[in-house]
Amino acid sequence: MIRIAVANQKGGVGKTTTAINLATALAATGSRVLLLDFDPQGNASTGLGVGRNDRVRTSYDVLTGESSIVDAVVATRIPRLDLVPATVDLSGAEIELIDFEERTHRLDLALNAIPAARWDVCLIDCPPSLGLLTVNALVAARRLLVPLQCEFFALEGLSQLLQTVDRVRGRFNPDLSIIGVALTMYDRRNRLSEQVAQDVRAVLGDIVFRTIIPRNVRLSEAPSHGLPALIYDHRCSGSEAYIALARELIGRLPKPAKAA
Repeated sequence: MIRIAVANQKGGVGKTTTAINLATALAATGSRVLLLDFDPQGNASTGLGVGRNDRVRTSYDVLTGESSIVDAVVATRIPRLDLVPATVDLSGAEIELIDFEERTHRLDLALNAIPAARWDVCLIDCPPSLGLLTVNALVAARRLLVPLQCEFFALEGLSQLLQTVDRVRGRFNPDLSIIGVALTMYDRRNRLSEQVAQDVRAVLGDIVFRTIIPRNVRLSEAPSHGLPALIYDHRCSGSEAYIALARELIGRLPKPAKAA
């Protein structure tokens, strides 16, 4: 199973929107997708229409060992897309995990226990911080996707995230690599957005996806209806951009091994 953490310690960059819509696009191509809501705000769960009463077992229970991932999974309205939901209980996990052995590897161990071939891809929607929850996600993942808002402080925040990635790679997970940086919330009316996009590409080169996600009202409306934008309005500019981004992501993923 391919494991991808979607992370940025800065909030409001379109991280959860990116995770939800990429998960939906991957499921639409035939992949069996698991989306792990690892943010105490539970926005990915809400955005996929999973209400509070339906979150019986959550990512908090997975981290504390009270539930397996398979037992915590909730089916979504999207075929082939399953969700491990989150609640505010997850906010206390950072403190509680201090007393656990291998506290940085709790999610990795839980993912390792999943039966082989249950899912093809796992996306982990991380909280907007670089705390123990995000470290668990980076230890468990093999690839990192970074949504980056087209605003002035974008590169400053990115450098801090990259330093954390280097530390995690050096101490816990040498297999972790950045699969791409996705530019989000691009406002074509704002010259600053274009300047930031150019600066990011100048610094990071080909690691930046060609597709840019625009600011789009329909992307903002979709979560209130419990639907990914790709389902809510697949013809809006935001949905079309996420479809293009999904194509790029698929092109960067390892191809399945052919049977002998």
